[in-house]
Amino acid sequence: MNDQTQRPRVALVTGTGSGIGEAVMRHFCEQGLQVLAVDFQVEARQAAEHAGAAFFQADLTDGEACRAAVQDAVQRFGHLDILVNNAGIQHVSPIETFAEDKWRHIIDLMLTAPFLLTQAAWPHMRAAGWGRIVNIASVHAQVASPGKAAYVSAKHGMIGLTKTAALEGGSQGITANALCPAYVKTPLVDNQIADQARMHDMQEQQVIEQIMLKNAAVKRLIDPDEVASLVGYLASDAAGAVTGASWNIDLGWTAQ
Repeated sequence: MNDQTQRPRVALVTGTGSGIGEAVMRHFCEQGLQVLAVDFQVEARQAAEHAGAAFFQADLTDGEACRAAVQDAVQRFGHLDILVNNAGIQHVSPIETFAEDKWRHIIDLMLTAPFLLTQAAWPHMRAAGWGRIVNIASVHAQVASPGKAAYVSAKHGMIGLTKTAALEGGSQGITANALCPAYVKTPLVDNQIADQARMHDMQEQQVIEQIMLKNAAVKRLIDPDEVASLVGYLASDAAGAVTGASWNIDLGWTAQ
């Protein structure tokens, strides 16, 4: 086992152009970690550089790109300790009209890519005897909503992946946990508001109040930094006994 105290931790974070991924990237950089920010949009490079992270552009629906991202992190920094699977998209449509290409794209990005990234990162974590995998799931990994068949399916699958990784990694010093936030103030959610308004023939403010916050005890959207703080804990030494868990940060949604 390598001496973890003699080197800075290295984190790979996906979907860093905005929202939760950007907040996690900034949080890690502020904590002194070396970070590889991975995003499909080349414009995300600016946010990475501003935070002090390295940037790798990748289409994570391509398996080779997933493996290349991990390889880039190891080549740049010498090792890889933390993987945060965050990249995601959303498409709102009833099952009857849900396009097959949309389904496949969401599943590839939000379930297959986390698996492939975990698989590629695993040998490096195992060799060090220390690793942290944090999967950004969703409250929709616990419950469902109409119009989100692919998103809900991918997020439910991510919980299964998390639990399996936790069982396999426990003896190797690798933990795996999932975060399940409700609606967070991100561009992804902003787009959902417009989509839901069209789908339900509602005003956008009605979508927020009557759909997004309907089941919440705390009637507000979540700030990305709140999620990033919890990711930071799960990626730390302090969370060494925490694995295979699904952490709800859902404003009380699932307390019912």
